[in-house]
Amino acid sequence: MKRERCFARCLRNYMIKQIEEIPELSGYEKTDIYSVRILSLLSAYGCKYSFARFYKQINGSGKLTSIISSLDGSMTVSYNESADKNEISDFASVIGFSCLLCDENLENDSSYESGEVMKSFRKIEIPCDFSQLDEYPDLLDMYNFIDYGETDFKSWYTDISYRIRHNAAKAFGLKNGNEIISTAVLSSIYKNSAVLTGVRTKPEYRRKGCASALVSAVCCDFCGDVYLMRESEKNEKFYKKLGFENIGRWRMYK
Repeated sequence: MKRERCFARCLRNYMIKQIEEIPELSGYEKTDIYSVRILSLLSAYGCKYSFARFYKQINGSGKLTSIISSLDGSMTVSYNESADKNEISDFASVIGFSCLLCDENLENDSSYESGEVMKSFRKIEIPCDFSQLDEYPDLLDMYNFIDYGETDFKSWYTDISYRIRHNAAKAFGLKNGNEIISTAVLSSIYKNSAVLTGVRTKPEYRRKGCASALVSAVCCDFCGDVYLMRESEKNEKFYKKLGFENIGRWRMYK
């Protein structure tokens, strides 16, 4: 209770407010990889869980200028040209985060990693004759295959399965018989936009067109724009041949 009172006092100092109902963010007009992540998360979880918080920044005219999500301390920020970026950065630091995802124009004193944001502009079909697409893969098998590092299975499974059940995510596997050889995940889906993650191919099947065929199938199956984040100087040619183009840079503050 004491922590909640301190939290409420902190919010009073900002034009950023925690939302209580989903429609409070419905007036946000900008679509980017960050807003898709935020609004997909909101559509899945709503405002009833303490571990999933959502915020809005409004200006003096009452215009919605930024939306923010925090899932167990993992924060994502989307903002438009009217936003007060200094306030957003200060707010994030005061509230606290384990990581903060945003574009390269939002500055924070924390150290960061960065890379490229890409968006699909063309649907390109690439067949793969010796494998089959699995739209409902076993999530434990996927978790072990993709290797999520420090993220434990229970946390990952609880989140991704919840999102899938609420149509805010979808997982795909490419199989040769019963063996998973390539994976891809639309980890955030909101209306006509999605975020692609979890693209991995088993080493012995690389350079055989498996990942290309899978990403192609995922993008062609989804009737809308697909975004992704990639590391700088990695996989650019791979994604460009699948219809993606660079549109900006992301930052992950930690």
